[in-house]
Amino acid sequence: MSWRVTWSVRLVMILIRMLAGTWRVRVVGDAGWRAMRAQGTPIILGLWHGDLLPLTWAHRGQEIVVLVSEHRDGEIIAQILERLRVRTTRGSSTRGGARALLGLIRALEQGMIGAVTPDGPRGPRHSVHPGTLAAARRAGASVIGIGLAASSAWHLKSWDRFMIPKPFAKVSVAYSDPVTVAPDVEDVEAEAPRFVAAMDVAHARAKDALARG
Repeated sequence: MSWRVTWSVRLVMILIRMLAGTWRVRVVGDAGWRAMRAQGTPIILGLWHGDLLPLTWAHRGQEIVVLVSEHRDGEIIAQILERLRVRTTRGSSTRGGARALLGLIRALEQGMIGAVTPDGPRGPRHSVHPGTLAAARRAGASVIGIGLAASSAWHLKSWDRFMIPKPFAKVSVAYSDPVTVAPDVEDVEAEAPRFVAAMDVAHARAKDALARG
């Protein structure tokens, strides 16, 4: 099966580069978290699973490590991310969580940016799993939500309604204000609504930027 994965990844990468190369990507409101990073603040970027493709493309080649599921389709996703010069650590809230958490913390200690899909790998869509919040607490990291808006896009009939912007689409990327989990918080799951609200704010900012052109 390994050769099938390899050739599948190569084919997908050709298609991604052909398609994404036509997108007109506009990033707004990133000065705040970049200043935090320059000051040495650990940062975890949060993005919904369905927005993974365009947001990875917008952040390609940056010093980011993405938490990728150990589910069987995670290997393909990991290889695609690595070809976009984005590092990965394998695990999720349901499988390999402890190992993935250590990998994420080590990356943050090395000055890299962490990135997670808090509703992955299997949903519910636009929910925040406790594992994401626990990782932020353990790492002492601020979580920044990433919002996305596209002028035209396809949505797959999957649980996450995976988004693929159409050729020559305008794509806006925006960010929330930082959200943190205090180190003495025991019930991290109770913190989830604050993170969902931050993600909603980021998406509202992206939609506003798209509307303003």
